[in-house]
Amino acid sequence: MKKKIHIDIETYSDVDIKNCGSYKYCESENFEILIIAYAFNDEEIKVADLARGDEFPSDLKEALLDPNIKKFAHNANFERTAFKAYGIDTKINEWYCTAIQAGYCGFPLSLKGVSDAMGLGDKGKSDTGKKLIKYFCVPCKPTKVNGQRERNLPEHDVEAWLEFIAYCVQDVEAERAIEQQLDFVNIPNFERQNYILDQKINDRGVLVDVGFAKNAVSIDGIKSKEQSDKMKNLTGIENPNSPAQLKKWLSDAMKEEIKTLAKAELPKLLKKCGAGLVSDVIRLRMKSSKTSIKKYLKVISCACSDSRARGLIQFYGATATGRWAGRLIQVQNLPRNYLPDLEDIRSLVKDNDLSTLNILFDDVSDVLSQLIRTALVAKKGHTFAVADFSAIEARVIAWLAGESWRIDVFNTHGKIYEASASMMFNLPIEKCMKEEKGGLPGIRYKGKCAELALGYQGWTQALKNIGGAEINKLSEDQLKDIVQKWRKANKNIVKLWAEIEALFRKTMHDKKTRSSKCGRLKFSMKGNTLVLELPSGRHLIYQDVGIHNNRFGKPCVYYMGMNQTTKKWSKIDLYGGKMVQNIVQAIARDLLAFSMLNLDNNGFHIVMHVHDEAICEIPDAGDEYTMNRELDRMCDIMGENPEWSTGLPLSADGYLTPFYKKD
Repeated sequence: MKKKIHIDIETYSDVDIKNCGSYKYCESENFEILIIAYAFNDEEIKVADLARGDEFPSDLKEALLDPNIKKFAHNANFERTAFKAYGIDTKINEWYCTAIQAGYCGFPLSLKGVSDAMGLGDKGKSDTGKKLIKYFCVPCKPTKVNGQRERNLPEHDVEAWLEFIAYCVQDVEAERAIEQQLDFVNIPNFERQNYILDQKINDRGVLVDVGFAKNAVSIDGIKSKEQSDKMKNLTGIENPNSPAQLKKWLSDAMKEEIKTLAKAELPKLLKKCGAGLVSDVIRLRMKSSKTSIKKYLKVISCACSDSRARGLIQFYGATATGRWAGRLIQVQNLPRNYLPDLEDIRSLVKDNDLSTLNILFDDVSDVLSQLIRTALVAKKGHTFAVADFSAIEARVIAWLAGESWRIDVFNTHGKIYEASASMMFNLPIEKCMKEEKGGLPGIRYKGKCAELALGYQGWTQALKNIGGAEINKLSEDQLKDIVQKWRKANKNIVKLWAEIEALFRKTMHDKKTRSSKCGRLKFSMKGNTLVLELPSGRHLIYQDVGIHNNRFGKPCVYYMGMNQTTKKWSKIDLYGGKMVQNIVQAIARDLLAFSMLNLDNNGFHIVMHVHDEAICEIPDAGDEYTMNRELDRMCDIMGENPEWSTGLPLSADGYLTPFYKKD
């Protein structure tokens, strides 16, 4: 009996998939499936060479339309979208993604990455495949040598084509091996439902204002040329955009070697040089160095024919916590907006009114940067309802650690920064409400920085990273005092760091029970893999855990994971605070997932979600009262606790807007 099918396809399109995404790639009229490799159950892999005349296999088509057959693919969204372009509209809930299965188990999402990490050998995705994909799957440059052709076909290199078929077969072998080896991991139904909803959200996409984005790019081009011309006049440099040329000019002008023009270093150089020519040049560089304008180009490039951008959210993109990651536009990493009268200023760009922008603003590029979020808009007759959790990580860590005074704060006035400052400095909360003006940071600001920086065992450097220039006015001893006061006020959280690390180590070494409990968390070992069960029933899985000496020469817990800097499978150090951070962010993620399922079940159309907020399109009823009632209903749903989070004080707040923004 055929119960499952594993599939891999090789395709061609004239659309750049990396720049535009898979939905627009498959939407192109030149999109074509070249090869299909597939296998039922454990049977031999079959191949359909569509590029050389094979018909679409009838048994495959029947299987795709059979709701009783599970469809497996690595990054299954692509296969599902590709088959839809061929008129085969399959159901999301019939697809199973081995990339997500791997991510859930703590492995990389890429087929090559997980194949290497799992030691699949020759079943893994080969490096040769990249060359074959570049040759057959994307347009080629016309030359005299290739007869001015714009595409390579199988007949242009038959040997390479046969190798490409073998490569496709190899991918099916790899994904089938992944599915079989990880089949023992029981992925909760809650997580299955989350994946299905994620696919619905990605299929729906979000509307983008392409005209607005094009105007922003045009305005930026004009301003960039103006700034470049000014730089030339001031410096005499042939190419002011050349870091090497500008560094040499600045080194000569400042009579010291300038090694970098990194964004974070420019304010330091500005402070050092004082007023004058050099200052003017550095300020121009600061204006021209904004990379956020590239987001507008991404908005334009990934908009499908209906002007909706799809595939912006990667399910299980952060395997350490299970959180989503951004793709394409990177909606989880957009510049914040602080401008007043945002709608009026946005309309100036919409109208391509550069002259008024020049009158109102000294730094137009900064204005454009702040307006990037507003390129994402609600469809006609609708508006965005945006709701997000209030201080969700602070609430979760208080609940997890049993820090009762913090829970009381969240159950009453909710002013955690002020309450934290009150506890730290032994002052009435009323005296911590206002910021001091001028001089050193005020009491509330110290409480805020402590809250944002110290929950995961951070020390003084964490305060500096969070607090910016104002907190950096304090001496090292003053910073240490803030850390120590916060820890004294939050003894249960400090205790939690130690307890989690101790139980992590105990579970690794206790060969008898091989499991431990810490409140709402359960630790167990399977071979060399540590499995941490969260309150939701979902697991955080740490592969090949062990102890080694860290960079400070001290014994440290590690696990094997994907290093985000090197992008290699390597040892990653863990300590109590980092473990607690993973757990807290994972629980916060599960709360958002629970809320989004409830929103979807209650008829809300989620178009995207960013960190701890959900963005829905709701009908524009024409009156604020009706729309605010719908927003309140959305916030109420997000404030509902799942059964497993009893006692966790949840709260959500929101706003209505015709375009996306940070309220």
